[in-house]
Amino acid sequence: MPYDSPILKVARRIVKEHPDWFEALVEFERTKRLPKLSYKQRANFTIDSELLRKFRIYCQNHGYKMSSQLERLIMQELKNKA
Repeated sequence: MPYDSPILKVARRIVKEHPDWFEALVEFERTKRLPKLSYKQRANFTIDSELLRKFRIYCQNHGYKMSSQLERLIMQELKNKA
């Protein structure tokens, strides 16, 4: 396979974008156990208490998780700005 093949380019891009996946595979080879990959990170920020109260009630009334709604809104905002 040539060094400039499209498959190799895609593979290199994937390795660059997701090094944690490949670290997990190396760990699996070593221990024969696949480590749990955590894609979530705790965030700590301050927002208006009244806004938080309204958002909490909104999420409870609609059966949403607050964190999932925030993730969705952040992704939507980033997509709009790109």
